Amino acid sequence: MQKFEKLTGVAAPLLRANIDTDAIIPVRWIVNFGQDLGQGLFGGWRYGENDAENPAFILNQPPYRKARILLAGQNFGCGSSREEAVWALLGFGIRCVIAPSFGDIFFENSFKNGLLPVMLDGDKVAALADAIGGAPEPVLAVDLASCTVGVPGSSALSFHIEESRRRALLLGLDEVDLTLTRAADIDAFQAADRSRRPWIYPPRP
Repeated sequence: MQKFEKLTGVAAPLLRANIDTDAIIPVRWIVNFGQDLGQGLFGGWRYGENDAENPAFILNQPPYRKARILLAGQNFGCGSSREEAVWALLGFGIRCVIAPSFGDIFFENSFKNGLLPVMLDGDKVAALADAIGGAPEPVLAVDLASCTVGVPGSSALSFHIEESRRRALLLGLDEVDLTLTRAADIDAFQAADRSRRPWIYPPRP
């Protein structure tokens, strides 16, 4: 999993509430094996008839085509449990979504795949959208080490991430990797348990 430490990049405002996983990645982009999920991100909104781009949609407009951060409304990622919603965001190049709240399963899937979901009050998300709207470039800086986000060179807002999740993202470790950091403890337990209960362990070759 790719590490997340600091990210400075274009932020796209999409401040709709209740954006569900079907809107994030429509099912037709999932069922076609080998399809570029990043290309299908918000496919129902980005494309119209004959898959022509909808010029009114934010991610089809420069400079948001290169968005690395998404500002969203409350309950982002609600709906079905499809992990492809996170994969589609990452495939497009988005590494951080900032919203007042997230769907529970989407929130969990984000951490498992290296996407940072930042929760801020709705007025603070709106303030960030206003700030980038008035800036020469719509750029935000996200610092996971200090848990802050803001327009570069301006005052930053603080956010909270559970420490175990923050550490995993900073180190680029998924749950299996985190378990393997305790390999010495696991080996010690198994050695002690083997001597206590040898009958449950198969003979060594």
